[in-house]
Amino acid sequence: MKYLLVILSALIFNFSFCQDNLFTEEEISVSSLIDGTLLTPNTNEKQILVIIIAGSGPTDRNGNQNFMKNNSLKKLAEELANEGIATYRYDKRIVKQIRQGNIDKNVMFDDFVSDAVEVITYFKEKEAHSKIYIVGHSQGSLVGMLAVKDLADGFISLAGAGQNIGDVIVDQVTNMAPKLGEEAQKVVDKLKNGETTSEFPPMLASVFNIDIQPFMINWMQYNPTEVIRKLNIPILIVNGTKDLQVSEEEAQLLKDANENAELKIIENMNHVLFEIEGDDLENSKSYNEASREISLELIESITKFIKN
Repeated sequence: MKYLLVILSALIFNFSFCQDNLFTEEEISVSSLIDGTLLTPNTNEKQILVIIIAGSGPTDRNGNQNFMKNNSLKKLAEELANEGIATYRYDKRIVKQIRQGNIDKNVMFDDFVSDAVEVITYFKEKEAHSKIYIVGHSQGSLVGMLAVKDLADGFISLAGAGQNIGDVIVDQVTNMAPKLGEEAQKVVDKLKNGETTSEFPPMLASVFNIDIQPFMINWMQYNPTEVIRKLNIPILIVNGTKDLQVSEEEAQLLKDANENAELKIIENMNHVLFEIEGDDLENSKSYNEASREISLELIESITKFIKN
């Protein structure tokens, strides 16, 4: 009997293994700064490729940072690959620099856009895929919008801001501490004018550290609504009702700026693409809970948008 159970267990395990592997995985370095993972569905058809661009900070291809592991972008890539859509996700250049102990302190927002253009161009020149779509998450939404023009067949914004990042920061700070929001507004006004400043409250040092102000000045040159308005490709804008960082109103701003865009609001989905049933504490903790499943409604929405 024990022997029979072992055989049955082995058969079940092997079946599950085969079921889970609906794609092949390949490591691809697009350049000396850009390393990523290509997932190719196990079909003989020429597939659509989705290029996933990560959000702010030293975020890797899986959606993780040093003290935050949720694998949100890895889950997104794998689920789309299981739906027959090829995916390429890559580490932001700062990730490789940190690993090598050689951080470029002069990196600019435009560098991230250049990286995205290089990735798209790399795959476009390969001509191995029928179409190329860009998925930009959070900060990656604006990066994707700026990179996608004349290079890709469609664009998907996940939790992307509609306002200028300076205005987003002021709103977030004001919601936490109204008087501190007034101080944040003063700093943002200077940065928008291309001026650096050392006059900011210590509590805002993590946001307005003098070392990152040139990066912020570069980032603040762009207004997402103005950028998305110029896109003449299929666009899907997605946001969740439990997103603690980017509100549904931000998604609506993007939608209003481009009347041809589709808008999808997913009930209970948070910023890292998980569905949250509880309060803000559960929501915050989920940023470091890699065992959670990604929103199935998100996968269904993206798949439908791309394939239709």
